[in-house]
Amino acid sequence: MTSGKIGMAGLMLCMGLAGCEKDVILEGERFPVRAPLEESVAIEGQPAPVATSLQPANTAVPIALPGASANAEWSHRGGNARHASSNGALSANPQRVFSVNIGAGDSKRSRIAASPVVSGGRVFTMDATARVTAVSTGGAALWTANIAPESGDASNVTGGGLAASGNRVYATSGYGELVAMDASTGGIAWRQRFGSPITGAPTVVGNVVYAMGRDGSALAVSADSGKQLWQQAGAPNSSGMIGTASVGVGDNEVVLPFASGQISAVQTATGDPIWNAGVSGQRLGRSYGGMGDVTGDPVIVGNTVYLGTAAGRTVAIDMTTGGRIWTANEGALNPPLVVGGSVFVVNDEARLVRLDAATGEVIWSVEMPYFVKDKPKKRQAIYAHYGPVLAGGRIVVASSDGNLRGFDPTNGNLVYSVEIPGGAASAPALAAGLLFVVGGNGQLHAFR
Repeated sequence: MTSGKIGMAGLMLCMGLAGCEKDVILEGERFPVRAPLEESVAIEGQPAPVATSLQPANTAVPIALPGASANAEWSHRGGNARHASSNGALSANPQRVFSVNIGAGDSKRSRIAASPVVSGGRVFTMDATARVTAVSTGGAALWTANIAPESGDASNVTGGGLAASGNRVYATSGYGELVAMDASTGGIAWRQRFGSPITGAPTVVGNVVYAMGRDGSALAVSADSGKQLWQQAGAPNSSGMIGTASVGVGDNEVVLPFASGQISAVQTATGDPIWNAGVSGQRLGRSYGGMGDVTGDPVIVGNTVYLGTAAGRTVAIDMTTGGRIWTANEGALNPPLVVGGSVFVVNDEARLVRLDAATGEVIWSVEMPYFVKDKPKKRQAIYAHYGPVLAGGRIVVASSDGNLRGFDPTNGNLVYSVEIPGGAASAPALAAGLLFVVGGNGQLHAFR
């Protein structure tokens, strides 16, 4: 027998003996191979890990909602400086009552990033080229103002947002400026320049306006004069999302969501740190998971702050200590809606998800349109979904596919769908019994 045949025979014998051995079954709990690491690693002092990556079965759970009210103000994205919106009045079968042009729509170079805000009977919007427009709640155009610097090229800059208080409206822009305007005329009262672009909206409480820069800076300025009151530095991030989170303001704390995923609570008067936390982790298998931007604005309810990232995480944090209460593997691209013991988010995979506010566990989730083209080789562009907000007792989401959808908060069933001309480009605003959405075609749409 040749040496080659001897070697082959030996190999086959070894394989045969190996096949006779009994498989060793390791003890312990099994986790999906695609589950995030934190779901399978026990951390001292924290609850035992629970594998949640597999989609749980939907459950219909009753929910107690506050009564609907026709609030007059919607001063920030999310409703107010706490980003904690109420149940806005809206009909059971809403219809579009008017549409009005507000400037340039989405293009290849610039996008609409600002959600509308409502104050003093006026709806304020900002188009894709940093032009702010005021429209009455009845649909009449009032004024328009270009806040771009004289030396700026509006075709190459995007980002920013709006907030309103009293007779002032405040706007941030990708030019790195915070601008105060007269709400009646659009006249510019002052400008405050940052050292970097500002992609999120400002927050105003009393006589202080807060804004976050892309370079990791947070600034507090006087609402009257624009004079700097204090500044805080955080970790910067060279890449990120358009329309990132804005500052949340509680009774005595200001919650700063930095572009790196760092969260800081500071004192309102001085900016001195109270605690630091972070939102870590990302959805496996998604390239966008590398961008840790906080996109779900800090929502302050009681002693808890809820917020989320585009990378696939939503967290609940103790407002006093900064300690983590729970983490859900569902990203939040807009302010989470916290109501009736539940947290509703539009996640990073185009699902509307209802979470238990106490534990972060999924109660139900609903698939919405995701990729514009379904064929795997053409899956590049995706639809954007804005919200959710609570309107007329329904969970409402405005989408770039051209639909305003209302869902039953108990079980997630779709109740209605109304056309949005041009598709949505902003989160909805609720005031005076109307729901306002800015379309990608550069129009403000009102629904009743």
